[in-house]
Amino acid sequence: MSQFLIADDHPLFREALKGALSAKFADLEVFESENFETTLQVLNEQEDLDILLLDLHMPGNGDLYGLIRIREDYPSLPIAVVSGSEDINVVSKVMAYGAMGFIPKSSSSDDIAMAIKHILEGDVWLPSELKDKVSDVDGEDKEIAAQVASLTPQQYKVLQYLHEGLLNKQIAYELHISEATVKAHITAIFRKLGVYNRTQAVLIASKLQLEPIESA
Repeated sequence: MSQFLIADDHPLFREALKGALSAKFADLEVFESENFETTLQVLNEQEDLDILLLDLHMPGNGDLYGLIRIREDYPSLPIAVVSGSEDINVVSKVMAYGAMGFIPKSSSSDDIAMAIKHILEGDVWLPSELKDKVSDVDGEDKEIAAQVASLTPQQYKVLQYLHEGLLNKQIAYELHISEATVKAHITAIFRKLGVYNRTQAVLIASKLQLEPIESA
């Protein structure tokens, strides 16, 4: 039996993709998650997953952080990013940070199935129109990815809010924690990222193309 995990915050897309894959793969069991937290929960509970189909923009994922964190914690699990964006800079970073494939959401069910089959066989898969455009990321970006992988999900949320320019008391309010806890997180973030102030931390966050996150 094959076991796939679809991690996407849109129920209709998960349902459609699950139906399409069930028609293409015999004896398939599909697990679903709607945010980064539930994705980690499924990954922890299901040890025999064959592939993770990951949406970069689902809640809690922090764009590239989800990929970086999961790749660090589950190095042997093939990950295919399934995205509505085909920005070549994002695709290049996704592949450099450990994805085995990049599948546009606009792909047909036949193309998605073909991509997954290639990845399950150990191949890297990209749409033909993107193969020649993908570029290597520089050593600095790879070093940043390694540093970011050491951050906990909560620390990464704090980093996102620093990137948005929030004060400590505002971050504490958004995360329902004390200012002292926020300060402790910031100290840990600086240490793990090898920086000494907020400006340097924000520069690193910018390199990961962070976007504002919604309040709880």
